[in-house]
Amino acid sequence: MLKMENNPLDAPETDPFDVARIAADEIAARTGVARHDIALTLGSGWGKAADLIGETTHSFPAQEITGFSAPALAGHAGMLRSVLLPGGKRALIIGARTHYYEGHGVRRVVHSVRTAAATGVSTMILTNGAGGIRETWTPGSPVLISDHINLTADSPLEGATFVDLTDLYSARLRTLTRTIDPTLDEGVYCQFRGPHYETPAEVQMAKAIGGHIVGMSTALEAIAARQAGMEILGLSLITNLAAGIQKEPLSHGEVLEAGKLAEPVIGALLARIVAAL
Repeated sequence: MLKMENNPLDAPETDPFDVARIAADEIAARTGVARHDIALTLGSGWGKAADLIGETTHSFPAQEITGFSAPALAGHAGMLRSVLLPGGKRALIIGARTHYYEGHGVRRVVHSVRTAAATGVSTMILTNGAGGIRETWTPGSPVLISDHINLTADSPLEGATFVDLTDLYSARLRTLTRTIDPTLDEGVYCQFRGPHYETPAEVQMAKAIGGHIVGMSTALEAIAARQAGMEILGLSLITNLAAGIQKEPLSHGEVLEAGKLAEPVIGALLARIVAAL
């Protein structure tokens, strides 16, 4: 039975952490795995990594788990996978991202992250496909996220909840990743609300305030992951140069095509990163 209707997260009186614990218990029952160690949210272009990091022992539609929604975006699988890593650890693959622009509210946006934490995950890897502001970046380039600017005017934190984000994107994990690929650049990710692409003026604004990457995900998820106590690694696949930097019109088809072409390379990179954790 699908559970995307009457989502319990939509009720203001519901504790979203209770819903995450219920979802984690359902995942444990489905997989027979009491604890997962690492979680990966795989955005546009990153899906190949799920096949490369280890043995998938269980796979099922995310919307069959309490609190999850069916994917609204072409190019996202909508599946949860439990993967046995070569060293014996367990990875939870999240191929079901709820974007802020879908209008379901921020609780649903970060539910996958909170569920991952409730399964025992201590390391959260967040990936996305995004636009690049630096002209030296070419489509298909992976970039480490060093920090973010949240332009959604929203937060997953509720009430008087104060969480330090000074070192949100782990310097340790970024250093580890550079030992695997020393050529990786890094930049500041700006999350816009979407679903429209940014205007050239908005891209210049992002550049002026210190941004290098523009997209529609990840920042809210990272805040929730930090609240849950997880160590976070963020990676963007530059699928196109941002509006005004790139002179041609932007399209979602272009994003999917760039992701498809880059998928074997960045999938292998992500598999090597997971193996080093």
